[in-house]
Amino acid sequence: MRTASDKAMNQSRITHFNRLMQTRILVLDGAMGTMIQGYGLSEADFRGERFAQHGHDVAGNNDLLSLTRPDVIEAIHRAYLEVGVDLIETNTFNANAVSQADYGLEDAVYALNKASAEIAAKACADYSSTDKPRQVIGVLGPTNRTASLSPEVEDPGARNITFDALVEGYTVACNGLLDGGADLLMIETIFDTLNAKAAIYAIEQVFQARGERWPVMISGTITDASGRTLSGQTSEAFARSVAHANPVSVGFNCALGAEQLRPYVADLARWAPFAVSAHPNAGLPNELGDYDETPAAMAAQIGAWAADGLLNIVGGCCGTSPDHLAAIVESVKDHPPRQLAPDDQRASYAGLEPLKLGPDALFVNIGERTNMTGSRRFKRLIENDDYEQAIEIARQQVEGGAQILDINFDDALIDGVAAMTRYLNLLAGEPDIARLPFMVDSSRPAILNAGLRCVQGKAIINSISLKEGEDEFLAAAREARALGAAMVVMAFDEDGQADTYERRITICKHAYDLLVNQAGVPPQDIIFDANIFAVGTGLDEHRRYAIDFIEAVRWIKANLPHARTS
Repeated sequence: MRTASDKAMNQSRITHFNRLMQTRILVLDGAMGTMIQGYGLSEADFRGERFAQHGHDVAGNNDLLSLTRPDVIEAIHRAYLEVGVDLIETNTFNANAVSQADYGLEDAVYALNKASAEIAAKACADYSSTDKPRQVIGVLGPTNRTASLSPEVEDPGARNITFDALVEGYTVACNGLLDGGADLLMIETIFDTLNAKAAIYAIEQVFQARGERWPVMISGTITDASGRTLSGQTSEAFARSVAHANPVSVGFNCALGAEQLRPYVADLARWAPFAVSAHPNAGLPNELGDYDETPAAMAAQIGAWAADGLLNIVGGCCGTSPDHLAAIVESVKDHPPRQLAPDDQRASYAGLEPLKLGPDALFVNIGERTNMTGSRRFKRLIENDDYEQAIEIARQQVEGGAQILDINFDDALIDGVAAMTRYLNLLAGEPDIARLPFMVDSSRPAILNAGLRCVQGKAIINSISLKEGEDEFLAAAREARALGAAMVVMAFDEDGQADTYERRITICKHAYDLLVNQAGVPPQDIIFDANIFAVGTGLDEHRRYAIDFIEAVRWIKANLPHARTS
């Protein structure tokens, strides 16, 4: 049974790691696969006794070696620790059910993760000291599927993995890593932000179940000179889309060498209120797929990054070795860590590109024609299963100047969950549309939650309210937050819609306090809808509707910091 002091220590993990990052630039290890290749292991090595009769070939399944050749994995960890790295990554890049299905080893996922963390923890314990603790990063890799892209050219709305399947796989892996002794978790080599959001969702569920938290690192992959991930997001849109995880660091790894990766690290370092990490490849691969950049050349570039104040955590990815990491340790040791940028609490959303709302952004245009309750034409197209023309309506909205796209499938004659899922999956294949943030609009929580499971960017839900009471309101807000969304909040409670100034400000204040203080929602992610009613009807009871609305908005702006209004 955990004591109160144990719990206090567990709650301080994140604080402790943040303090450690203030003392120096931390160095994580280098490539695992590169080192394993040097051992020339056979099919029998990968199988060991435990999987000698397994019905699939397993050579190349590096994660399996944590169970069948733990001596090899431990030796690799120790080689990196010998040269002075601070952080060791577990041998779990593909230790998830989705990736292990290729080898028929889905049932071994928990054991793979637990054993990998135990091996790394044992090695770190032998090298740790009071002034230089060595810590274990539990690695959650990207899987070999993508939730945002279709595997079929002829059907852009098709998917070969679901958000919930990813969550299930990441949950098992996460529990194994923590039970094995991981000090941190890292979602890494992210090529599809929706996959990463599934990992974040799984991690949050695990933390809630355990009543404890661990530091979370997030590392994406810029795939080429376009400066975007494989699923099309810019580096800033990616970082803003995963910020709801409250990560201790966000950064980039793999695909590029240090020279090619620097602009994206520098851009992140310019604005990020969290630590910045990078572990690039040893240059770009040659025609044989090998990496030729020498330790000295790579360290010289990373040393320049450190001198320019870009780094909090650095290491190596494909092609790097203990020699590379020895040179990197030496190149950054005399440079202070990057100072975190202050959080300006600016409202921001993201599609493939970010949308940032500074103090000068007085109005944002929301396109509302992709809405079955607001457009007869869109409603007819969906009822007739004409999604191709329905997509054209979205494109017209974008071309007409919409900055956010509102999407609604509330209609009694259709399956709203299925329609929302299909439409958003189709829009993901239209970069000129998907560059905008989406507002997932519904009065039904099931449709809202289905929509958020299709969006890799930072979306907005429209809406939640206190109509069903505080418990339902907080549950809806926490779910939206866990899925990375901002939220429209209606001035509505159990007594109905607020139709006076006093009712508007009372309900909005109550909702704001609940969201900020209990649900952990950043105030800049709250958008109040203070209710527009009929104006100019001539009825005496409607006489103050417009005035009360305007005065309520003025009060919200003055008294509920950073919240926005609709």
